[in-house]
Amino acid sequence: MTTPPTIQPSQLPTRVRGFLAAHTARDADAAIGAFTTDAVVTDEGRSFRGTEEILGFLRHSGSEFTYTSELTGARRVDDEHWVAVNHLEGDFPGGVVDLAYRFTMDGDLIAELVIAPR
Repeated sequence: MTTPPTIQPSQLPTRVRGFLAAHTARDADAAIGAFTTDAVVTDEGRSFRGTEEILGFLRHSGSEFTYTSELTGARRVDDEHWVAVNHLEGDFPGGVVDLAYRFTMDGDLIAELVIAPR
């Protein structure tokens, strides 16, 4: 199996770029606009379904820590699947992690996001 080619972060879909910027800025109200109403977000083995649960996740995830986040890579898997890699450093356990944000698109909205260590 071949690895999808790396792309420039500017080549990610507009909604993905908007979500990543809002998420980095910790602006949950802006970030939620990137998702379908029945989207699913999975992080640390927990799934959040629909706008209300995802908004709660966005408002509280990582809020107990101080950290920086840098978009360090991006890949296009196919027309519906995209991956963005963020490098985080902060006061969370371990202090450093590279997270893969795996997006599934439904049209121009995010239908699914899985966040996992790279």
